[in-house]
Amino acid sequence: MIKMKGLVHFTIPVKELPRSEAFYKDLLGFEVVRKNDHMIFMRCGDDNFVLAYSKQPIDPNPDGDHGIHTAFRVDSEEYDRSLKYLADNGVPIIHESPSKTTGTFQGRSAYFHDPDKNVLELIDQTN
Repeated sequence: MIKMKGLVHFTIPVKELPRSEAFYKDLLGFEVVRKNDHMIFMRCGDDNFVLAYSKQPIDPNPDGDHGIHTAFRVDSEEYDRSLKYLADNGVPIIHESPSKTTGTFQGRSAYFHDPDKNVLELIDQTN
């Protein structure tokens, strides 16, 4: 067994880096740490992720499903404000769970797409 210490980053495939940078930085508020010609390193609180250029990003969720996604935690007040903010900026919610009381991650959650149809989740986690 390998004894990992934690997660350094995960990668989200995107087709157009400038468009994705605007979405994740300007709309969602993530910090750009560094970028090069094929990747943008982003920060979310103490965590990191990478937007990486992909010639053909894959939509892993056919028919409007949301099972394959990336989840970001927000507090209760920010969750409510975020749903209105997304709607005001033309980003539709594709699925909302008012309050999950069972499962690994419990609380309210809402799912939406980035410009490349990657599914993102906002969760007001209660456990």
